[in-house]
Amino acid sequence: MNAFGQMTHNDVLRVKLEVLRREHRDLDDAIHALEESARGDHLTLRRLKKQKLQLKDRISAIEDQLLPDIIA
Repeated sequence: MNAFGQMTHNDVLRVKLEVLRREHRDLDDAIHALEESARGDHLTLRRLKKQKLQLKDRISAIEDQLLPDIIA
């Protein structure tokens, strides 16, 4: 937070990152449950896996914004 009690850009990114990570974990749980069920819907499974990959890409993009590149 800045001196005026407002969230900075990085604060907003950190909140978004946590929300996306939670969604990613929830999707992972749903995928595992669907895979373990005897009547797993393959179309739904593919859709959930695709959604999980998209979330992973969004998480990576935010992490890249928050963590500066360190050139060794």
